[in-house]
Amino acid sequence: MKLTIIDIVIIFAYLLATVFIGLILKKVAQKSKANYLLGGNKLPWYMLGLSNASGMFDISGTMWLVTLLFVYGLKSIWIPWLWPVFNQIFLMVFLSIWLRRSKVTTGAEWINTRFGRRRDSNLSHGVVVVFALIMCLGYLAYGFIGLGKFVMIFIPWDVVAPYIPFEVPLEYVPHIYGIAFTLFAVFYAVLGGMSSIVWADVLQYVIMTISAILIGILAMKAMAVETLQVPDGWHSPFFGRELDLDWRGTIDEVNAKIASDGYSLFSIFFMMMVFKGVLVSLAGPAPTYDMQKILSTKSPKEAAKMSGFVSVVLMPIRYFMIAGFAILGLLYYDRLNLMVAGQIDFEQILPSAISEFVPIGFMGLLLAGLLAAFNSTFAGTLNAAQAYLVNDIYLRYIKPDASNIETRNMNYITGVLVVIVSIIFGVFAQDVNSVLQWIVSALYGSYVVSNVLKWYWWRFNGYGYFWGMVTGLIPALIFPYVFSETLDLYYFPWLLLISIVGALLGTFLTKPTDEETLKGFYKNVNPWGFWGPIKRKVMAEDPTFVPNKNFKRDMLNVLLGTIAQTALVALPIYIILKETLPIWITIIITLICGFILKKTWWDRLPDK
Repeated sequence: MKLTIIDIVIIFAYLLATVFIGLILKKVAQKSKANYLLGGNKLPWYMLGLSNASGMFDISGTMWLVTLLFVYGLKSIWIPWLWPVFNQIFLMVFLSIWLRRSKVTTGAEWINTRFGRRRDSNLSHGVVVVFALIMCLGYLAYGFIGLGKFVMIFIPWDVVAPYIPFEVPLEYVPHIYGIAFTLFAVFYAVLGGMSSIVWADVLQYVIMTISAILIGILAMKAMAVETLQVPDGWHSPFFGRELDLDWRGTIDEVNAKIASDGYSLFSIFFMMMVFKGVLVSLAGPAPTYDMQKILSTKSPKEAAKMSGFVSVVLMPIRYFMIAGFAILGLLYYDRLNLMVAGQIDFEQILPSAISEFVPIGFMGLLLAGLLAAFNSTFAGTLNAAQAYLVNDIYLRYIKPDASNIETRNMNYITGVLVVIVSIIFGVFAQDVNSVLQWIVSALYGSYVVSNVLKWYWWRFNGYGYFWGMVTGLIPALIFPYVFSETLDLYYFPWLLLISIVGALLGTFLTKPTDEETLKGFYKNVNPWGFWGPIKRKVMAEDPTFVPNKNFKRDMLNVLLGTIAQTALVALPIYIILKETLPIWITIIITLICGFILKKTWWDRLPDK
């Protein structure tokens, strides 16, 4: 075990700090349901933005991104579009505003504002709750696996095994570590609710920023004395029909990693990724911690600012760390321990690089930060799952008149149950990448159609939403087993097609949503899209109503925001590689896009 007393003290100091945060904010959270789930809508947008960024700065994702940069070089800046990362730009420009205007507690509760309270709305509400819980459990399992694989580098199992009264197979060691550290996240998230999560996230962001700067500087110093050995094309973000990265003679094993990832036909992969990414972004936030942070803001205007702030504070700092670890891993590859159960596991690059290169004291700080990152993601997702179980099942169907004490106790019970089930999910999952691919490709494929149509087409009703989700969700759960050798992204079009058929049949074979609900929704949210008949009726009743005509400006802002966000990803990588011309190009691109967005987005944000 390479941890010193100083490192261990720093780690435990952080863990104890999260416990105190939960205890201090416990009374605030117990005042009401809104206080527990949304922080009482009193938290400032920049704190929620830092919190949301911290939630995305997770161990599993960081391990995955370090591996991508190590293997694919600058071409890796496109692969996170699988999430897609640019969905934050769509949220920033218009969707956060639309969502926050609803004044609801969860995404499932939002369904009533769009489809009313008839049977079709109840069905839609139910399927959103199911989808949200599956999504939350998937994210919790994904983080859980990453945490365990991460910790086992620093606390070898042979040190712990003598104190465990039962035999643990080697492949399940990460899960034991995952359970142990999960308990801290559960404690402050369950006790303190959203306020506790946000304050813990701000602490985590400070730790991660210090750690990222340290790692980046270590990598830059190493670059001054070592030569980076990478294949032709590694330094370029541009690509042709195929990936054309050949690691033979450099690190031969990487070619097998590229083949297993399925990214070799990169142009086809990229087009599929953009196609899927735009649709997912248009659908709005998935019902996880991102949506809960938007609903927790004070106003629609602050919701937009919060979503925009996430990219600004997340991308440069996170990628400075990612680039630092990837470069250190490449420069000193022969010193990394990537063997797990007799096989090379490239997801071990991050923890192995930390173990090898980070100095005493700073290792404790960095590990505390990465554990905090896990806790942030885990706690935020847990909060979202609790919101759906308590608000959308218990308070809606079981006990609508529950007291604050009963609601509080139910939050505690559901929190513990969700954690137990997510751990079971994690035990059966293969690795970080497999869970990630299923979430962002298969599961999102079932979500897209219904959640795009709900915003932009007046005729779409609750039955269409229900059947669009169900016909997508069932194959999303089955396809990974039927087509186990196929990259999940490549059956996204089939999920899309099946969902479209279900959504259209469900819509046209049933009556439209009642007119009063549609008019109330349109007047309150004021979306652009295919709302002609409803728009005319609203304007006839209220001649002062001004319909949304910002489609072209919003799309321009989305394009500018995505370019700026991508430049913010590339910039820290170029800084560590010390490539002067690309550094200045990315800075100029960011400044130009930022200047235009100030005029076309920030200055034009609506007051309500």
